[in-house]
Amino acid sequence: MKTWLILVIFSVVTFLSPALAIAQSNTESGNHTAREEQEGKEIWQKLQAKQLECQNLTDDNFTSLGEYFMGQMTGNSHEAMNTMMEQMMGKEGEEQMHVIMGKRLSGCEPNAQIPSTGSPQVGGGGNPMMGPWFGMMNGWSGFGLLGWFFMIIFWLLIILGVVALIRYLGSAGRSNDKEKAPLEILKERYARGEIDKKEFEEKKKDL
Repeated sequence: MKTWLILVIFSVVTFLSPALAIAQSNTESGNHTAREEQEGKEIWQKLQAKQLECQNLTDDNFTSLGEYFMGQMTGNSHEAMNTMMEQMMGKEGEEQMHVIMGKRLSGCEPNAQIPSTGSPQVGGGGNPMMGPWFGMMNGWSGFGLLGWFFMIIFWLLIILGVVALIRYLGSAGRSNDKEKAPLEILKERYARGEIDKKEFEEKKKDL
């Protein structure tokens, strides 16, 4: 059980450590995301009130819209999702994803697609992981708005599943130790050489 737990923890650390490093290196990222969500909300309200038109919006506006819509779908997990997207796609790729989300979910460009070429990071040249992941995300985008939602939920479920597995394995290991009889524990200590025969016999009498 301990071996499995160590393997799981090692795998999780290997997979998530780059993302955690990015999160730790950017202490203001949470505030930045909150500001962009607020900006996106204001732009969305102006679009609905006909105070703004789609053709007048810039990529920065669509980025804020994408941040707003993503925040509505993911809640408190928004910053974690941004960190993971940046790790997989690079900074430019993560920003491009928000632009596409803003265009699609606002209705300004319902058929907006992730570019298959462009900067090395967005296209996959800067990160060997990007080729498969970017192709998968293009596949999700083919399902429209629901595709984006399910892609985000998919990653959230993976993260929650790993956390739940670690907790389960840890609690199972502790429960097994509690279920062992004192005599069994004493025998194991004697077998490992932690106590000598004399001490073993004395403690055995006490039990």
